[in-house]
Parts: sequence; structure tokens; C-alpha cells
Amino acid sequence: MPDRYRDWVLHDATCRTWVLRVLIRGLLQIAPLGVLLFLALGVLGGAWPIAAGALLLGVLVVARIVLTSSVDSVDSRLAKYGFPPGHGSAVRRQRDAAAAERYRAVWRQDPPES
Repeated sequence: MPDRYRDWVLHDATCRTWVLRVLIRGLLQIAPLGVLLFLALGVLGGAWPIAAGALLLGVLVVARIVLTSSVDSVDSRLAKYGFPPGHGSAVRRQRDAAAAERYRAVWRQDPPES
């Protein structure tokens, strides 16, 4: 993407749903291959329950790989846009710390003394 989308990429990498976006992006990349293999195994010459099981196993493996490498891949994508290494993780940590502080301020107050 062009550099003019730099702020959007930062928002995409640090918003509340960034992990879900990374997972969907990874699963969409293998979707054509999964459909092709399911059709080849299930419809053209095999038992469809075996093909469905193989497809499910493939999706689970890809989901694990994508989620395992999500933090590093997002930080690497941000570095390509000129942000310092680890910037996305630092922004998310800062956001989470601010949310935890707001939670403590509202819900973890000391009880009033009588």
C-alpha cells in the first residue's frame, strides 16, 4: 500500500480487533487452495468426510501458525512503513495499560470507611 495509508496501517495493527484481522487475512490466503483440495478429494474421487476432516485440520494448523507469528508479522509490517521496530506492540501495551487503569479507577475503589 502507498505511504499515504501509513496512519491506517498503524490503526489496523493496533486496534482492538487486530488479532481477528490477522487471522482472517491468513485464512483468506489459503481459502482458494482449501476449496480446490476439498473438491479434488471429496467430490471427484474420495469420501467427503475425510476431505472435510483434512480441510478442518489444515485450517486449524494455519490458524495456529498465523496466531503464533501475528505479533512479529504486524510489527514487521509497521517497520516497512517507517515505524520503529516493536512500535505496534508498544502502542498496544500502552493502550492496554490505560484501559486497565480506567478499570481500576472505576471498579477497584477502596470501600468507604464507616
